[in-house]
Amino acid sequence: MVLIELLLPLYDNEGLQIDRAHHRQVATELMEHFGGLTAHTQAPAAGLWKPSPAENTTRDDIVIFEVMTQSVDAAWWASYRRLLEERFRQDQILIRAIHVEQL
Repeated sequence: MVLIELLLPLYDNEGLQIDRAHHRQVATELMEHFGGLTAHTQAPAAGLWKPSPAENTTRDDIVIFEVMTQSVDAAWWASYRRLLEERFRQDQILIRAIHVEQL
């Protein structure tokens, strides 16, 4: 099995709050495509990073959506990532795949 995690921002690159309808739309799309979804939305996670040592630390509040699947269709996910980057007005959205063994 593969666990796919989508890290979705709550604010765009200008610091404006993203319409929650975008998150609901992603949930609907993933439910339709994969038949299930886990959404970690109650307490946003905080991502921190420094683009370079000389720059200030950047913070990004995110929610995490997860789906389980048998395999990864890399082309589908690349296309969907580009769509989400446009929809959420982001330079990059992280989608990661973790191979798991169900116990």
